[in-house]
Amino acid sequence: MPYEAPTHTVERSLRATTGAKTVAGIDEVGRGAWAGPVTVCAAVTGLRRAPDGLTDSKLLTPRRRDELAAVLGDWVTCHALGHASPEEIDDLGMTAALRLAAVRALDALPVVPDAVILDGKHNYLGGPWHVRTVIKGDQSCVSVAAASVLAKVRRDSMMAELGATTAAYEPFAFGDNAGYPSPVHRAALEEWGPTPHHRVSWSYLDALPRWRHLKKIRVPVDTAVPGSPEGGGGVQLGLDF
Repeated sequence: MPYEAPTHTVERSLRATTGAKTVAGIDEVGRGAWAGPVTVCAAVTGLRRAPDGLTDSKLLTPRRRDELAAVLGDWVTCHALGHASPEEIDDLGMTAALRLAAVRALDALPVVPDAVILDGKHNYLGGPWHVRTVIKGDQSCVSVAAASVLAKVRRDSMMAELGATTAAYEPFAFGDNAGYPSPVHRAALEEWGPTPHHRVSWSYLDALPRWRHLKKIRVPVDTAVPGSPEGGGGVQLGLDF
């Protein structure tokens, strides 16, 4: 299906209106999965012409995503990834977990962005960054589209690697569904129950009578996450993969 290529319009606007010299685009993947981390990529692209075919990762085939990711790794000025684990998602809730992963990604960049473009309408990042939210930014903004592809390819790879670590995970087919709901994933959950990599505070457990007792009830906490957490585990610099 034809689509309109992303542009640097928002990046240029931020430079003109805020004086920002370095603008990072941010996108996440894994928000709706039942297993695995939520992954955020922060990408700085400058204003160079984007690789042909760059767009929201969800509009691309797996093969095309892999091809683009191989190009983007060298094309972007820099990028980094941050992850929030299933345990952190269960403990903090998704909004705070997203912020945690985004902070980890931003802190791992070799440069400090003057401004950030965040995909979507909700600013889950907050200060101290100057944030502009853009609905469907992963389709319209070059830096966010690049972050979208890099995040998706990396997380899919992580989930495939996880699925291959032990025969006990084979029924869940993480390499095919990346931890998202699918008929095979649902059937495996009914038969075997959640793995240590599942989000056990989520409502899917309500529909699994044999395993409902494992559901974790999250105690609401302050969703503000002031800066990068101690330990900062799960951060991957873009040049490392």
